[in-house]
Amino acid sequence: MAEAYPTPLAGQRLTASLLRSMQVQCLRKTSDTSRSATTTQAADPHLQMDVVAGGVYTVWGWLKYDALAAADITIGFSYPTGGLGEWVGAGAGTTVTSATGGGGTQQDAVSTWGYNVRLESTDVTATRTYGGLGVGNTLTIAMNATFRIGSNAGTLALTWAQASSSATATTVYTDSWLNVLRVA
Repeated sequence: MAEAYPTPLAGQRLTASLLRSMQVQCLRKTSDTSRSATTTQAADPHLQMDVVAGGVYTVWGWLKYDALAAADITIGFSYPTGGLGEWVGAGAGTTVTSATGGGGTQQDAVSTWGYNVRLESTDVTATRTYGGLGVGNTLTIAMNATFRIGSNAGTLALTWAQASSSATATTVYTDSWLNVLRVA
């Protein structure tokens, strides 16, 4: 059975608030965020929103980042206590392995031949680390998730940090985005 939230009833007054609650909320980075010398997960200042107790949300999005191969990037989510769910990010593995024109492979090198991709399902309580190729060599992560919020309202946020501390900053770039839709 398809889910939709809210379900308008015959004769119900349509308000701006009701109509907005039916729309996809787009969280878009309006500026770059750089972090250096830290492995402590912190909420991205742009990729977060308030969620209601008992709500179910689907999330999909795209992150553009760069990181040193020695630092990488670790991604996760923060959410209200008691929440459940799963997420996946399709992005480069921690050792960025790319193809060569001759059919071989190479590690941590920029390549026009493509990269291996991480695709594990991840519980909302866990993080995943994705590879870096160095400053100026951007990579992306395509993300999908479902979050079931428990009995506490609060903030749902993408969190991230360097996987290994480095004085050279890891950056998540402007126009990275998450779409969030309440489905129940």
